[in-house]
Amino acid sequence: MVTLDRFRETYLNECAELLADMEGRLVAINVQSADVGELNAIFRCAHSIKGGAGAFGFHKTIAFTHRLETLLDKLRDGRLPVTDEAVTALIKSVDVTTAILKAESQGEAIPEDFGADLAQELDKLCGTEGQVIANPGLVEKSEGERKRETYKINFAPHDNIFMTGNDPLLILRELGKLGDMHVALHDERLPQLPNLNYGQCYLSWTIELTTDKGEAAIGEAFEFVADECDLKIEKIEKAVQDDVPRQTMNRRASDAIDANLAVTSIRVDLEKVDRLVNMVGELVITQAMLQVQTRHLSVEQFPELLRGVDELSQHMRELQEAVMSVRMQPVKSVFSRMPRIVRDIAHQLGKDIALVMTGEATEVDKTIIELLADPLTHMIRNAADHGIERPEVRLAAGKSAQGTVHLKASHQSGQIVIEVSDDGAGLSHEKILQKARQKGLIAADAALSVDQIEQLIFLPGFSTSDQVSNISGRGVGMDVVKKNIESIGGTIQVRSEFGKSTSMTIILPLTLAILDGMIVRVGAENYIIPITSIIETLRPKPGAVHAVPDGQDVLNVRGEFIPIVYLHAVFGVANAVHDPAQALVVLVEAGSHKLGVVVDELLGQQQVVIKSLEANADPVAGISGATILGDGKVSLILDIGGVNGILDREDANHLLREAS
Repeated sequence: MVTLDRFRETYLNECAELLADMEGRLVAINVQSADVGELNAIFRCAHSIKGGAGAFGFHKTIAFTHRLETLLDKLRDGRLPVTDEAVTALIKSVDVTTAILKAESQGEAIPEDFGADLAQELDKLCGTEGQVIANPGLVEKSEGERKRETYKINFAPHDNIFMTGNDPLLILRELGKLGDMHVALHDERLPQLPNLNYGQCYLSWTIELTTDKGEAAIGEAFEFVADECDLKIEKIEKAVQDDVPRQTMNRRASDAIDANLAVTSIRVDLEKVDRLVNMVGELVITQAMLQVQTRHLSVEQFPELLRGVDELSQHMRELQEAVMSVRMQPVKSVFSRMPRIVRDIAHQLGKDIALVMTGEATEVDKTIIELLADPLTHMIRNAADHGIERPEVRLAAGKSAQGTVHLKASHQSGQIVIEVSDDGAGLSHEKILQKARQKGLIAADAALSVDQIEQLIFLPGFSTSDQVSNISGRGVGMDVVKKNIESIGGTIQVRSEFGKSTSMTIILPLTLAILDGMIVRVGAENYIIPITSIIETLRPKPGAVHAVPDGQDVLNVRGEFIPIVYLHAVFGVANAVHDPAQALVVLVEAGSHKLGVVVDELLGQQQVVIKSLEANADPVAGISGATILGDGKVSLILDIGGVNGILDREDANHLLREAS
């Protein structure tokens, strides 16, 4: 038996997209010169949500979105001016509509007064304050029977109307519900079959409609294609015949439209995609095992088998890339939330802030996008609150009254780089050091580099804010940002110039499912180092490794002294090489820091499937996951940012020990 559950889920997903689109457009509106096309698009969002809600009995959603429609309708046709007050109310309406939809879809009770203040504000803006609408869907019927009138409608869709996702047949069906309809099809532009382009519309219609619903209801049927067709609606004088058959439609029109429809995309549950990714992951492991098993076979004896294994390896990589591309989504879904945050903070704090976004089309794994939302929100709030100054302060400093926050995404070296920068007050290194000393986070006489000072802002409980607000200042946020970024294998770095600017850069893997790694041996254990983190590999010359006064070993690489870490010491591995002159050093990059990882041997490069450890074990510092190698053994994957964090904590502990 077919139920509405599947269709309701589709409707709710579409509502989420429509509400996000609506919010983004509202935040971007310039009240001084509002674009009518944008207002029409926002109206269509509200109209679509209201229209679908009726099918599932979401009456409160219908009632509330009807108010949005009313206000938006008056704004778009100029009956009301576009004001900041109206835009702010509409933005708030996105939140209320989201909450009502969620409650009604889950069968939860909604308080009678929920959203009442905002509803009253919308009515006041519309000039309908005090009017009670019990069921907006039945408004026309409650006004009494209207006079039946006849309209002539010339409807000529543009050639590309199918590419916009619109279907003329559905529009004709909606018109048929309004009254008695006669349709004449015009197919003069229809080419011979060999020249037919299935994605192009060649047809047009002349419609004669007798209805008591009025011209506004007819126009509403064409709301979604107003910019995709040539349309003319005119009233004609005609004697009304009550026995005229309802919805008389030319069969050729229906058939011709159906022949031109094309589906270019489908919706797939994320659970199905995840299952497909897991299956491909298992195939990658099996393929790696086959390669190991055939590694020692003679090419002369088994040419066909070895060629087949090589071809399988190539096809597996192509399959893996194809499947992973299905999970890739533009970061726009996260970026689109940020203009609202900046706008709200600017209004609350009396600041003038412009948000500039670039690279919204940059694609990344959906899992990473979901985990990126909270850290990015914290960073944007910090930039708007702590970074950008008030207009009078900026003017006194010789800056423009309006501050700018720049949010940028890009792909670099197989990773995604997201930068949040602002032209605000910057970080005061002196103030950061003073606060850190007051809180006992560093020794009183500690001498830190610029990088180390800027990293102090990520310590738990650290804040340079002089007062606590409901936005920030409690010392909660940036430590969570760093923790969340590192939990998905990323790093974060800070660059700031006091009085001028601050830039925070997040570097993340493109996916959390599969990576290219270098297999290294330490004692009897194998570890995986992500290829994207590796700079170079070298064997230190005698005397190249030096011990600095705090006990940390550093490696002299072409005049640059780089701290090194011994994996056997970090993870307690026995029978490993201790002398770096007899071992190998893998130079890696963790954000803006370089680090030398001492290992016994390089075993080769391999594509590995990442398996999470969280389900069966507590998190381990310096480890991001595990994988199964071709020989069937489990190998741990290094988290380079985490390994660097271990080194930083040892430095911090040393400073505290010196202070005590």
